[in-house]
Amino acid sequence: MAPVPTPTLVTGAMAAAEAGVSAATVRKWVQLGRLTAAGRQGRAHLFRLEDVFAAERAARGLPARR
Repeated sequence: MAPVPTPTLVTGAMAAAEAGVSAATVRKWVQLGRLTAAGRQGRAHLFRLEDVFAAERAARGLPARR
């Protein structure tokens, strides 16, 4: 049986860089409920990279990927 891939977790700053937006935009997505933290590392929230990309597509009005 093949192993299940582990989701990639990134900080808010890294999430912003990957999505091409500012860190403030990532924080706004969290405030609006468009993005939820998957964990914490110290004081930093960690986000699943696929969730970040889904929030970015939703914010730009693009269709969901399959």
